[in-house]
This record gives sequence, C-alpha cells and structure tokens, in this order.
Amino acid sequence: MPKGYWVAKANILDDEKLSRYGKQAEVAIEKFGGKFLVRGGQYKTKEGIDFSRNVVVEFDSYDIALSAYDSFEYKKALKLLEGGADRMYAVVEGYE
Repeated sequence: MPKGYWVAKANILDDEKLSRYGKQAEVAIEKFGGKFLVRGGQYKTKEGIDFSRNVVVEFDSYDIALSAYDSFEYKKALKLLEGGADRMYAVVEGYE
C-alpha cells in the first residue's frame, strides 16, 4: 500500500500561534503514526513562491494521512494557528 504524506510550506506571521499549533499538530501526527521527514532546515526555492518553512510528514497510507488531517486533534491545531501563517498544504499519495 502506498504511503501518504502531508506536504506543507508556510510563511510564519505569528511565532506564538505557530508554537501552539505545532504542539497540537504533533498530537494528531503521533495518534495516526506519522513521522516527520522534513521539519525546517536549509532550503533553496528554485521555482514558484518562496516559503520560509517546509514540512513533510509520512503516514503508513494515504487514507491515514487524510484521516489525520480531518481528525479532531488536527482541527484543534488549525484553530490555534488561525491567522498565524500563510500556507500551502497538500495531502499526497506516495509510491509503493
């Protein structure tokens, strides 16, 4: 079964909101067995809009990744972040 991924790029507008969001988002990620593959670090935007923060989280399947995003725990995280970042966010199916 193909893995599922959260792929996020963001420009942070409020560090305090981001911190609260991050702690709550980790609750959802852990509950659904997610694993951070990318969380910050060096980057170089080669095309498109530049974002200062890059995150990739791996889940055991695409369906699990979708369920994690739609979960109560993650919805709570999104409320904490509201207005704290401009983001691009996608749930993506990987290869087997």
